[in-house]
Formats: sequence, structure tokens, C-alpha cells
Amino acid sequence: MNTSYQPRVLVDTNNLPRNEWLEWRKQGIGGSDVAAILGISPFRTARDLYYDKLGIAVENDESNWVGMEMGNLLEPLVARIFEKKTGLKVYQRKAMFQHPEHPWMLADLDYLVDLPDGTTAILEIKTTNYNAQGNWWYNGAEIVPSYYETQGRHYMAVMNIDRCYFCCLYGNTEDEAIIRHIDRDADYEAELITLEEVFWKENVLAHVPPAYTEDGDLIMESLRRQRGPSEKEAPELEMTPPQGMLVRRYLELQQQMDAVTSETDELDKEMKRVKALIIELMGNSSKATYEDAGGTVTVTYNPVRKTGISKDNLIRLKEVHPEIYSEYVTVSESRRFNIRQSKADAA
Repeated sequence: MNTSYQPRVLVDTNNLPRNEWLEWRKQGIGGSDVAAILGISPFRTARDLYYDKLGIAVENDESNWVGMEMGNLLEPLVARIFEKKTGLKVYQRKAMFQHPEHPWMLADLDYLVDLPDGTTAILEIKTTNYNAQGNWWYNGAEIVPSYYETQGRHYMAVMNIDRCYFCCLYGNTEDEAIIRHIDRDADYEAELITLEEVFWKENVLAHVPPAYTEDGDLIMESLRRQRGPSEKEAPELEMTPPQGMLVRRYLELQQQMDAVTSETDELDKEMKRVKALIIELMGNSSKATYEDAGGTVTVTYNPVRKTGISKDNLIRLKEVHPEIYSEYVTVSESRRFNIRQSKADAA
């Protein structure tokens, strides 16, 4: 691994308007893009990234805009927490950097860190919620989530820096902050650069969309953003034999699922019966406890009340107060997927 290079400054980002910054990002692969290329991003697919780099418009999903905005607003605070807890000094360089040997590799860093030995490290700021803090542990051991690790390793490669820190705030006190670091790994970096190069040259530059390899829910969300509402008048698709193999595979999985579901249904029926007997014993009580050699078991059966509007009242609202109905009722679209097999005609 060559470690004698210095990163180039592609563009000064100080006071750079966001729309221009986004255009510069399309000139290569940034650290937050890498997890999608590797198929491990929980947020988007490689196909989504491909369309983004080519500037192909897709539906803009702003469902998490509050979380993203909170992350940006909290960056300086989390950096201060890192400084206080580690005693290390952090600073910013407002620039988009470029790898001199692999120009498609870009880096836009949160912070840099002065280390006691005179070297420099990278600091990435993260925020999450209390329930997601567990992603920073695995079997009791401290880790960096893989989708963040790829970002740090990409940045170390671009900047020719040997350490990357992460500081993740998950609460509202300084003790609810997680600090981790990773050190450079030559083998990991070499493989990462190869995979990024394949994506950039064989997909983006060649205008060949990458295949979907991700989780089904992530693929469905990607398709929803790309294609928008359905078209009822679209022509019927006649599948070729290779395409039909997907259908056959689905039917095989469905048969396996039916076999498992039959057993699960029996277990579910018995669980419901036992649950009903426990509730009978509890009477009007909302809580019950039982203690034996195995420990203490607590059962709760609390009332849950929520406001809503029934289907009948919704119809009544539409007929009696159509102006209010049209103002406040929204229509959403979903598509129901189904495969039905019919027997082949006898010869």
C-alpha cells in the first residue's frame, strides 16, 4: 500500500451552497456512499446511488428529514463532547478531498483530530436514538457498525491517515455518547478500492445500473421511489424463461412457508387459548406475578386507549361535510402482489 501521497483538494466547501456541493459529490464516491456499493447500507441500494450519481431524478424521500437536520445541528455539540471526554483537540478543514491515484474517491470530513504523537486522525460525528445504541456492540464487544466502518476506511484511504474516530450521541447527556476508533487495514482498503472502482467504471461511467442484491424491503422501497405511482394501462409483461425462474422460485418458497405456517398456526392457537385462561384468572387486575424456582414472572394486561375514526363515521363525514373531508383526508397507494398458478393444459 502506497502511503507517500497527499490528498488533493477538489473544491473548497467553505460557504459553498448546498446545491453546488451536491453537484461536486456526483463527480465521485463519498464515504457515506460506500455501504450502498457493498450492499450493507440500511438506507439505500446500490441502484439508488447509481441514479444519484447520474443525476437521474427519483422521488425525494424526506421522511427522515428531522433526523438528518438534528444530526447536522448536533455536530458541533458532539465534537465538544469528544474533546472533553478524550482531551484531544479537533478542528475542521472545509474542503472536498480527492484521492490522487483513484480520483473517483472523495472525502468530505466532519473533523480532524490532533494526536499526542504529532499525527492526525479523522473524527466522524454520528447521532442515533436510545434504542439503536446496541448497534455499537456485538456479543458484548465494542464495534463500529459495518456501514459506518466502510465510511471511515474510505476516508482513511483518501486522506492517507491511519486512524478514524467515531463519536455517536444517543441521549441528552455527555455520558450517553459512544466513542470508538478503527485503524487502517491494508487488505480491507485494497478490496474496498477495487469494489468502488468496479462500481464507478462498470456501472456509473458505463451507464449500466447495478443488479439488486439487497434485502427485499430495501429493494421495494427503492422501486417505489424510482417508479412512482402505478400505471393501470401499462401493457402486460410476458416473461421469458429466465425471468420465469423467479416466479418458480417464489412458488417453491411459498410452499415451504405454507408448511411452516401450518405448524405455526397450531402453536398460535394454543398460545391464544392459554392467554385467554390467564386473563380469566386475572379478572379486573392489570398486573399479576408468579414466582417459582425459575424466577419471577410478571404479567400485565393494561388498557390501551387511542383516538380514531371508524369507517362508518368516515363515510358520514364525506357525505355531510365534504369540504372538511376533502381538506383533511389523504389518499395513499399501495400495490398488492400475488402469484396464482394454474395447471398446464393436458396434451
